Parts: sequence; C-alpha cells; structure tokens
Amino acid sequence: MSNGRGGDAFPVQSTAFPNRMTTMSDLLAAYQNRLEIVLATCLPPAGERLADAMRYATLGGGKRLRAALVYAAADDFAVPLDAVDAAACALEALHAYSLIHDDLPAMDDDDLRRGRPSTHKAFDEATAILAGDALNTLAFQLLATSPLPPAAQIAQIRILADAAGWRGMVGGQMRDIIATGSRLTLDELQAVHAGKTGALIRAALHCGAIPAANYDEHRPALDALGTALGIAYQIADDILDATADSVTLGKTAGKDAVQGKNTYPALLGLDAARAAFTTYSAQTRAAAARLPDAAPHLRALLAIIDGRKN
Repeated sequence: MSNGRGGDAFPVQSTAFPNRMTTMSDLLAAYQNRLEIVLATCLPPAGERLADAMRYATLGGGKRLRAALVYAAADDFAVPLDAVDAAACALEALHAYSLIHDDLPAMDDDDLRRGRPSTHKAFDEATAILAGDALNTLAFQLLATSPLPPAAQIAQIRILADAAGWRGMVGGQMRDIIATGSRLTLDELQAVHAGKTGALIRAALHCGAIPAANYDEHRPALDALGTALGIAYQIADDILDATADSVTLGKTAGKDAVQGKNTYPALLGLDAARAAFTTYSAQTRAAAARLPDAAPHLRALLAIIDGRKN
C-alpha cells in the first residue's frame, strides 16, 4: 500500500509480532506497538497545523482497543497482520476523530483527554473540527488503498461506514445528547451504547476477519461477541467514571454525573452495574468460543478488559 510519499505505508514485518505471547499483556503490547508504528506512517507528516492536530489527537496514547481487536481477530482467523494494518489504522483514525468532536464545547465540553489538553484546547476549536473531519476521511482512504482484494476492501468499507454513521456511532451520540437530563430505561440505554460504543467494536472484529476464507460462517458469532463486548466495555467505562480520579482516567472524572448523562451506575447502582458487567463479560467468552480454535487471541484481550472493572 502506498502512502503517497513513495515506499510502503506500513513497513512493519509481521514476523516481528509472533502469534504466541507469553502473557496477555505481552499480546496487547505487541498489538499496540505495531499500531503505533504503522499509524505514524499513514498520518500526514508533521509541520502544518492541520497535520499537527491530526497527529496530536491520534498519536497521543490510548488503549488502542479497536486496533487490538482487529489484530486479534486476524490472528484467530489466520490472516497475516500486514493484511489488516490499514483496517487497524482506520479504526483508530475514526476513534480519534470521534474523541476530538466529543470533547468540543458543543458536545461533552471536556478540556482533558488521555492525560493532556483536548485537541481544541491544544489548538483551537476550528482546527479541532477540521482535524476530526480529516481523520474521518483518512480512515476510508486507508481502506480503499489497502493491499486486500477489491471485494474485501469494499466489505471493510461498508462495515466501517455503517458502524461510524447515522445507524452507528454518530447516531448513538445523537441519542445520548437528546437523552441527557432525562432518565432512560435499560433497553434504551443499551440502544444508545450499541451505536455510540458498540458499533466500532463490532466493526473492528469483522474487519480483522473479513480477509479469511471462513469469515462468512463466523459472522453471527462475531456479531454476538461485538454486541456483548460493546455493552461490557461501556459498563466498565461508566463504573470507572464514577469511581476513579482524573489522573487514572486521563480525562475529567465524574463528568457523566455532572452533565446528567445516562450511565449504568446511575440507572442500576454500582453493585448492579458490576453484576451486569459480569453477565456481559460471560457472553463475550461464550461468543468467542464459537470462533476458530475458540479464538485464543481475542479471549486474551477479553481477559484484559475484564480487569478494567473496579
């Protein structure tokens, strides 16, 4: 895949990232390290204000969960990691764009992200909006110019566009804004987060598996895993927002309660929210067991996510 500046966009040898890791944290670290290398190469070079804002927002740390899910799904479906580097970068570009816009005064109005000033504070609101817009379009450029066959490229583009758009992440954000200050039912809250959080998580799993010959037969299990994981991850995030401090979170703690956001602890209470996390976490493991060889790489990531809950 060309980066437009000559040479390969993703000059990382997949052999540097062995399939078998000694610990779960080694596995996640390998995926994170790979992502940092390839992501830096597919962003525009530093030196211009827009490019600097894009790089600031995207290379500023984070858990890299969505990229890790792409890579873990690829490993479990025996897909070479260099075949899905573009998808991993696309997911992280879309996620970064969503965080930029989410932090704006018109949205969550948060001055802190990943332990440092949000993009609109480090630059300005106009630059932040344009950086988010540019990262959004970059994601689909990366997928359209990946080394995959055209049919696989189109499949990834279709899934990611649906996940990021009005039926997925953006739609979930809109429903969350409308519901702020009112009280949702549990079903309504889950519908909000199925779009806002879960859609990109489901898309990451599919994008990692799409190049595999046996992808189609495992689509229902990937959907089930992504749906349960999206809810579990959001519950854990809500619990952390209610119990952790800003230093631990890397963003302003307690903002959900201050803004009247609908969260699982607010609706259910902390103990019931923790119990719900346990339920959905079990569903993720059951869905992963239906994937090839019971998906050891994905199950290792699920175990790490289990540890996020306080």
